[in-house]
Amino acid sequence: MAFLTKDELLTHLYGEVIDNISQNDDDIVIAAIDAAIAEAKGYLSRYDLEALFSADPKDAILLVRVKDIAVWHFLVLGNQSIELEFREARYTEAVKWLEKIQSGKSVPQGWPLPTPSESDPAGVFKYGSNPKRNNHY
Repeated sequence: MAFLTKDELLTHLYGEVIDNISQNDDDIVIAAIDAAIAEAKGYLSRYDLEALFSADPKDAILLVRVKDIAVWHFLVLGNQSIELEFREARYTEAVKWLEKIQSGKSVPQGWPLPTPSESDPAGVFKYGSNPKRNNHY
């Protein structure tokens, strides 16, 4: 089951608008949806993406943010009686939200973390050294 479908975009765009911009070509809508999902996954790599994007029920706020991104990618094709500034603001807000999650400033409740495998390293590590000494005799 896909994380986001064309029918689910009807909460953000009217069906007539989707059909006018895409000229009744569902492949255009699907391409925008796929681009949005790929963009969101790029920000959320610290989580178990397979579990997160295949969860049932879907995470509501993640779904809304991915819809915002998908609508923005879709609207690039044409401005069919749409408030472009509003959609751009929603896109920017969605990306900022994903950046907060990526940086760890926002941690969504209940999102699955990936399960470590045998080939994965034990965790994050830090390395460094003492400052260089200059001894002159």
